[in-house]
Amino acid sequence: MDSYLIQVNGHGDHAPMLDVHLKTNGNSKSLGKVKDRKPRWAVRASEMSKKTFNPVRAIVDSMKVEPNPKKAMISLSLGDPTVFGNLPTNDEVTRAVKEVLDSGRYNGYAPSVGYQSCREAVAAYYNCPEAPLEAQDVILTSGCSQAIELALAVLANPGQNILVPRPGFSLYKTLALSMGIEVKLYNLLPEKAWEIDLKHLESLVDEKTACLIVNNPSNPCGSVFSKSHLQKILAVASRQCVPILADEIYGDMVFADCKYEPIATLSTNVPILSCGGLAKRWLVPGWRMGWILIHDRRDIFGNEIRDGLLRLSQRILGPCTIVQGALECILHRTPPEFYHNTLSILKSNADLCYAALSAIPGLQPVRPAGAMYLMVEIEMEHFPEFENDVEFTERLISEQSVFCLPATCFEYPNFFRVVITVPEEMILEACSRIQEFCEMHYQGAEGAQDLECDK
Repeated sequence: MDSYLIQVNGHGDHAPMLDVHLKTNGNSKSLGKVKDRKPRWAVRASEMSKKTFNPVRAIVDSMKVEPNPKKAMISLSLGDPTVFGNLPTNDEVTRAVKEVLDSGRYNGYAPSVGYQSCREAVAAYYNCPEAPLEAQDVILTSGCSQAIELALAVLANPGQNILVPRPGFSLYKTLALSMGIEVKLYNLLPEKAWEIDLKHLESLVDEKTACLIVNNPSNPCGSVFSKSHLQKILAVASRQCVPILADEIYGDMVFADCKYEPIATLSTNVPILSCGGLAKRWLVPGWRMGWILIHDRRDIFGNEIRDGLLRLSQRILGPCTIVQGALECILHRTPPEFYHNTLSILKSNADLCYAALSAIPGLQPVRPAGAMYLMVEIEMEHFPEFENDVEFTERLISEQSVFCLPATCFEYPNFFRVVITVPEEMILEACSRIQEFCEMHYQGAEGAQDLECDK
């Protein structure tokens, strides 16, 4: 072995030396070979990036169609309640943020899990005897999507699987596959107002199942589970010892004839990570403020999951500090009539849309009970010139300039999703155009059969 002396920041005759031993196998030429190697660029995308796939973007971006230039575009596709300006947030919400900004007290870094006072505010807002919460049970995140990402990352390892609703929010699959986690899809039943097929759900559980995702109220279905159905879901999770990741971003966004039950309030032993945020109920999705509520009364998660969430949160050092500073005022100053008015508009739009689409031959809408969406079945046998829901919605754009998301985006072909946050007159115009489109292409049983023969 050869030895070399390397001077490090030395001065004068007594420079410090590092005694470095390089193994050269007795051949000093090997050093020369290292020096002579010509570097080459070899930059490659990571495996995680290659596994990241958003089905909504993939499908929508591939829909290369132009709207009808004679008709103004009506987009019923984006789940952003702020797009048309008809659903502004409350003045108290914006005032709270302005006060924090003017104070200059929230311009620095916060703890990665959020300011203690802000965690206390969220815990106090959601605390109840059936599901008690303290500040230590709250992790603040950059929107509900990051809450879901952290919850998945702490519960599941690569090679394990998670149970995801079908139809369901596409982000679950996008995140899971990027982490090397398998996705198993359990069925929701449109004929039962999108309740879970509990037998199918339980049949999917195996020794590698890391968690069950329950989205209630639902995107894309607009459904709200009853108390008894939630209890049956908990019974499955309890029997199989599978924790629940509850996506409750639309919590409390339910219509007057329905009641929202946070699943944690009904659980006696199943540990739950409930994900929520300001985005939908307070109509500020761009503010990126979410949270995870840790419900673990039997101490099944223990310190393991809490410590894991803390470490994972340290990757991006928490959500926006300005919005954090405003959280307590947002939660406690927002007047009840703001929530009531928002829900009245959504309920009115849902009723109008459901009634209009129900009258169209070939379409079967499923009545929503909350959230901001409505799902519509396409009786494809009556539209034989279209291969599937993607082609149906493409032609709806090109002929009528109405954009609805094909439910293939949610793993549920031959349906489409309608967003009901648009102004009332736009809902009515869109439904009128959908009716015109369907009347143009609808084939009765005999006509559809003839068209099939012609093919």
